[in-house]
Amino acid sequence: MFYSTCGGHYKNMLFNAKIMIWKTSPAALTAWRSLMWKLSSAAGLCSGPGSSDSSVSDEKPPHTPVMLKEILHYLDLKPAQVVLDMTFGGGGHTKAILNTVPEVTVLALDRDPEAISLAQQLAKQHFGRVKPLLGRFSELEALMSNMNIKPGSIDAVLLDAGCSSMQMDQAKRGFSLSKDGPLDMRMDGERYPDMPCAADVVNTLDQQALASILTAYGEERHARKIASAIVEARRVNPITRTHQLASVVAGAFPASIVHARKDRLHRPAHIATKTFQALRIFVNDELKELHTGLCAARSALKPGGRLCVITFHSLEDRLVKHFLQDRDLSHLEQCHFIDNKRNGRREKLVDKNRECNKNAHWFPVQRKVVTPEKDDVRENPRGRSAKLRVVLRR
Repeated sequence: MFYSTCGGHYKNMLFNAKIMIWKTSPAALTAWRSLMWKLSSAAGLCSGPGSSDSSVSDEKPPHTPVMLKEILHYLDLKPAQVVLDMTFGGGGHTKAILNTVPEVTVLALDRDPEAISLAQQLAKQHFGRVKPLLGRFSELEALMSNMNIKPGSIDAVLLDAGCSSMQMDQAKRGFSLSKDGPLDMRMDGERYPDMPCAADVVNTLDQQALASILTAYGEERHARKIASAIVEARRVNPITRTHQLASVVAGAFPASIVHARKDRLHRPAHIATKTFQALRIFVNDELKELHTGLCAARSALKPGGRLCVITFHSLEDRLVKHFLQDRDLSHLEQCHFIDNKRNGRREKLVDKNRECNKNAHWFPVQRKVVTPEKDDVRENPRGRSAKLRVVLRR
């Protein structure tokens, strides 16, 4: 039995029209359904991002938007145009747009209530020029309809995928490896209190399901070993803290391996980094939301409107690349976004219905992927893996 740290119970769970979670990997989909069934009569382990936690520090360093110069250049906004910032986050890109382009209007979307609170403050400073929208990518069309914003009326869209620095910098949100906090990872905060958090995943799913998640969404080579360590550790005590999970993962390996992993700047990287990524993507259904967001952006843009998409890991980037090539991604649960290295081969996404389409939706502005300059990476290491793709809506 699992004991709740907040006293709430899961009722009916998800799988309803408003907040349906559709996992993109068949194994992960099975794991999600298993989680829903097991938690339907149990209490969750999340204390929630809004709960008090005296052991947690919430210091927030200044927000540094990724590839700011490149974004301003490629959006190419003109005075009085309307731009949709689909991931407002800390507001860095939006603030730069407001300060650079006269009379521009920004629709500021985010699923995180804390981000929308910042957007509301910014709206007061720029009267009539910022329109905060609280919701997921999958809720965008309804939100725009409620504001009487018609499809095909937006001049430019910016989609900055992944986790925001603001979320990573708050230990109480449970995203950070470096700061101890409740193992939460829900980007929506407490908008959906019945939504399972990362602690529910690691304490409820069986070893095979956990390994599937780590493989599908973390591209973790040692997924089975890590899943086994998690199952063994939770038999003693439930895993409810970020540092607790990080220690469990590290404990599954000898010291030589723990300290061998490096990031793209050749700096030491924690052995649990991919585990945290996988859990975050799974909990927030990020790949499905990203696909839905790209579809919503396509619908919102005017012909000739610009779309700038920033991704931070290969799963996101592959999905964006295939979408902008007009591949059919309507059945994401049948698509493979993971490299299959068995027999030295890579299994690529195959769309049997794809043809050379003269009526493609997109025209590339920059054929090569744009990456951060070296100076920018030194100033903002979190943006080291960012990739920017820029297209025009036909």
